[in-house]
Amino acid sequence: MNANGIPTPGLCRDCGALVPGEGRRCTACRSARLVRHVELHRLGIAHIDCDAFYASVEKRDNPALADKPVIVGGGQRGVVSACCYIARMYGVRSAMPMFKALSACPDAVVIPPNMKKYSAVGRQVAALMEEATPLVERLSIDEAFLDLTGTEALHGGSPARTLVKLVRRIEREVGITASVGLSYNKFLAKIASDLDKPRGFAVIGRAEVLDFLGPRSVGLIWGVGKALQQKLEADGIRTIAQLREVPDILLAKRYGAMGLRLAKFARGEDSRVVTPNAPPKSVSAETTFNTDLNQMDPLERALWPLCETVARRLKADGYAGGSVTLKLKTSDFRLRTRTRRLPSPTLLADRIFRLGRDLLAEELAEEKESGTRFRLIGIGCADLRDLADADPPDLLDPGLARRAKVEQAMDAVRAKLGADAILKGRSLPIDEDEN
Repeated sequence: MNANGIPTPGLCRDCGALVPGEGRRCTACRSARLVRHVELHRLGIAHIDCDAFYASVEKRDNPALADKPVIVGGGQRGVVSACCYIARMYGVRSAMPMFKALSACPDAVVIPPNMKKYSAVGRQVAALMEEATPLVERLSIDEAFLDLTGTEALHGGSPARTLVKLVRRIEREVGITASVGLSYNKFLAKIASDLDKPRGFAVIGRAEVLDFLGPRSVGLIWGVGKALQQKLEADGIRTIAQLREVPDILLAKRYGAMGLRLAKFARGEDSRVVTPNAPPKSVSAETTFNTDLNQMDPLERALWPLCETVARRLKADGYAGGSVTLKLKTSDFRLRTRTRRLPSPTLLADRIFRLGRDLLAEELAEEKESGTRFRLIGIGCADLRDLADADPPDLLDPGLARRAKVEQAMDAVRAKLGADAILKGRSLPIDEDEN
């Protein structure tokens, strides 16, 4: 009911028809999948998230997997990249060590990730989104914010009806499902899209936002990670309602700029706009070893092909990296990272590798006495810049120009003959037994 006691019309999530009165089924298609909200047709900011994306793509391509638990990820020592909802019923979660996932769900079908295929499907979904509105801000391969404000005349209906049509097209034309969160800002739209998965459509309006957020954990707020949540809880702030009780000035004093952001989000305020074609924040690659390593030579050889992968992705996306981060995971699953800024942006695997190798040497030197062994290594570039700024001449590194020409020549050969047409000695397989 609205404020005048009049029943709120429903919207059929299967055919997009408006359903008058308080009927429980669509009068057009008889579906029971209806969404009702007094503000439904006045909201225009959405978050769309594909459901169990990697696993859904694999099930789409192999219908025999439809009713089976599916895990996408590495081998016995890898981690879960994604899993279907059936596997989640057994307790399997993304980023879980594979041996724990298989212990929880021993009958799961494990499929190695196929990022090339997933990227292609992600582009299909993005293209459909961009037909609904040019204001699409992709967050990852399978999710995005959309601003549909003012599109009523274009699509002949409210943003909510356009979103119903959009997710139906994704199901019909791409073969996977997606969930929708609809609200008046990005923060709330993102929260809403997780409320009703899979194939969900959830709404958070202005009138209910304080009551909705109040009892929920501060960990729900965007940007509140595990460490900050623990700090807030140590200060007696466990719920968003408790956070709202603290004056903004005290939050800023205690938590800095993040404190002011917390205050705004706690009230359901978010001034961020949907920014189309926003550049990625970072580009990275990683690998998990069959046996734990703690010696420089095998770790260094594992690092090089990752640097080539990062450089290839930077070149393909048209960005140069301004900083390099080395990632290591210990045998007991503790994460170590080291980051260093570059004197100038780069898209060269050689420069990424040289800095990554220095960071690796520093980490191993500090861990020499403890004998720490590592199960995973990764490398990434952040602080992304325009390609035109990349790799200027450097008087302190006179060999840079020559190495850049060698890498460019290798890129040309690979573009013509394939990725494995030419390799450096660093790319030779690791003999982990030597560790």
